[in-house]
Amino acid sequence: MINWKIQLKGTWTLLKKELMRFWRVVFQTVAAPVITGILYLLIFSHVLDSRTEVYEGVPYSAFLIPGLIMMSLLQNAFANSSSSLVQSKVMGNIVFILLTPLTYIQFFIAFLIASIVRGLFVGLTIYLLAIIYIDLPLMHPWFIISFSILGGALLGTFGILAGIWADRFDQMAAFQNFVIMPLSFLSGVFYSIHSLPPVWQSISKFNPFFYMIDGFRYGFFGQSDISPFISMGIVLTFFIILASLSIRLLKTGYKLRG
Repeated sequence: MINWKIQLKGTWTLLKKELMRFWRVVFQTVAAPVITGILYLLIFSHVLDSRTEVYEGVPYSAFLIPGLIMMSLLQNAFANSSSSLVQSKVMGNIVFILLTPLTYIQFFIAFLIASIVRGLFVGLTIYLLAIIYIDLPLMHPWFIISFSILGGALLGTFGILAGIWADRFDQMAAFQNFVIMPLSFLSGVFYSIHSLPPVWQSISKFNPFFYMIDGFRYGFFGQSDISPFISMGIVLTFFIILASLSIRLLKTGYKLRG
């Protein structure tokens, strides 16, 4: 018979370890991405605020904030789980986690929640700093919350997969620089895809980051490039697929057990 109290305690212990890992270097894991996001906002809003209007009645600086929040949230959710796994593999201390009676489901849940928490913390900090200077409406808060959590979960799962695959820090850096960064920058953070030529609009719709950012932005303005319900369905489908693959690899111990 499963002792759920012991199971929950084990999951919480690993989750606490992951939370403390990024909190001990908070200036690197939280302050740095927040400063980067605010700098993007200051530079782009200063240059384009009086020249560009993406949504009717919405200043460009206000349009930009949700994109920057979500981009930072996604990048940091990915970085948390991926860097933790790669660091544990390189330093050899992954064995101390694998020797515990934790199941692969507990392993997955702890890493996933830690990634979501870091992403949400970074995103919330950028939001609180941005609204000091710019008035930002909240038309559909539940969409904001839903896309924040689901986006963090999707990228946290993506980070677990990348962390399992990578054996060295340079492999992880290449994955982040050549996959995560391009997908996030080309997802409509700084523009609406309707401003692109038709062929690039079609290509953008193959980018899962676009749906997370577009749906998240809808929660603020009630306007989006496509229906937020379609975006929610696509993001949820991507999460289920990646989560299933991640759990499968953790169960088999692929590239984790010697």
